[in-house]
Amino acid sequence: MAGLGLGPGSAVRKNTLLQDLADKYRRAAREIQAGSDPAHCPCPGSSLRSSAAARPRRRPELQRVAVEKSITEVGQELTELVEHLVDIVRSLQNQRPLSESGPDNELSILGKAFSSGVDLSMASPKLVTSDTAAGKIRDILHDLEEIQEKLQENVTRKEAPEAQMQGELLEAPSSSSCPLPDQSHPALRRASRFAQWAIRPTFNLKSLSCSLEVSKDSRTVTVSHRPQPYRWSCERFSTSQVLCSQALSSGKHYWEVDTRNCSHWAVGVASWEMSRDQVLGRTMDSCCVEWKGTSQLSAWHMVKETVLGSDRPGVVGIWLNLEEGKLAFYSVDNQEKLLYECTISASSPLYPAFWLYGLHPGNYLIIKQVKV
Repeated sequence: MAGLGLGPGSAVRKNTLLQDLADKYRRAAREIQAGSDPAHCPCPGSSLRSSAAARPRRRPELQRVAVEKSITEVGQELTELVEHLVDIVRSLQNQRPLSESGPDNELSILGKAFSSGVDLSMASPKLVTSDTAAGKIRDILHDLEEIQEKLQENVTRKEAPEAQMQGELLEAPSSSSCPLPDQSHPALRRASRFAQWAIRPTFNLKSLSCSLEVSKDSRTVTVSHRPQPYRWSCERFSTSQVLCSQALSSGKHYWEVDTRNCSHWAVGVASWEMSRDQVLGRTMDSCCVEWKGTSQLSAWHMVKETVLGSDRPGVVGIWLNLEEGKLAFYSVDNQEKLLYECTISASSPLYPAFWLYGLHPGNYLIIKQVKV
């Protein structure tokens, strides 16, 4: 960590780098607004005088192309930097249990590197909200991943107009002498075809196991480092499970779960009447897909297991079509891939359901914002 300027008492180098990238982005945006004249480059066969006369009209278009290329490069640099920081925080999260002094200092510095001096309209309004060092790591990682998603969305929004501009320049007779912007972008997942039915449910605290914790926005559930002193309730799971508050009794619904930070998990649906001492998929009123942590992905439906393979999905999309009585699970990391589909006939409302088994402290699942 010392090599990245994140050790106790060291300078916050990442803050300076992020500020510099943000400033470059703003300057490029201002330049592109200042030079918005759509004049094309002069034809190759035009005279020197006509070229000279056309030069003032040519400059804004070339400037626009150069600036848009600069914006693309800055966006790529930001994306790479955030990916690098995500890796750093994940490696820190996987280290031995943190002490109460040094790691907290490192985390506060890392938090300041993102919260001070850099306004990209991407960061979450909260950065560090947990009291423990492990909680701070989890909060920072969650915010970094949100920034990562929004950077990717920003690049995706730019792809269409840039491709259109490139096509217009290629079609213009005089465009052969004009430099074209670099159109290379990393492959990004398109908006989900289920986006119009997307929901983002929240965890129900009454059903929450005492071995789990929920974030302030009720969309991240984490395995606790110690049992939580929740009030006893007959609605609370005795195993490390939780339901969401939203009752789904009709219509079509779709939500996504980020499973990348949990080594053993199951996600699916269950009725509210599911026995609190049973586990997801092993009852007649629940269904799920499950990663065993041993290179095996399975589906559980009607108390029967179907082995799906050894590929682990990083993000699982759940499609519940109550109009047709169908439930489907998709892997949606980069593109939608059907994992399992089954028919259901629910006599009572269904609730999004989660199981974080293995009880590895710090493991967590996130109900994601669906890409629209």
